[in-house]
Amino acid sequence: MDTNKAAKIFKALSNPNRLELYLKIAEANESSFETKGECFVYDMINSLSIGAPTISHHIKELVNADLISTEKKGKFLICKVNEELIEEVSKLISFQRG
Repeated sequence: MDTNKAAKIFKALSNPNRLELYLKIAEANESSFETKGECFVYDMINSLSIGAPTISHHIKELVNADLISTEKKGKFLICKVNEELIEEVSKLISFQRG
């Protein structure tokens, strides 16, 4: 992973509300087999103390950083975590000089 991509990811996660939103999406992805790892934005609006327009902005930032992808199903927006990117970031963070 190049440093520009890594910086974009860490910048996206540096906002506390955005980080909380990302963690909720990741938690929903991990805990929900019946929805195939999908997280409905509507469900998150009710569980976070921020408004829908702000959540929409944060989702766009997470998508721009390639941390999540979104899909429309009817009137609902669904978010999924980019699993491959998690592995790349994990390798980058765990890099040790020795």
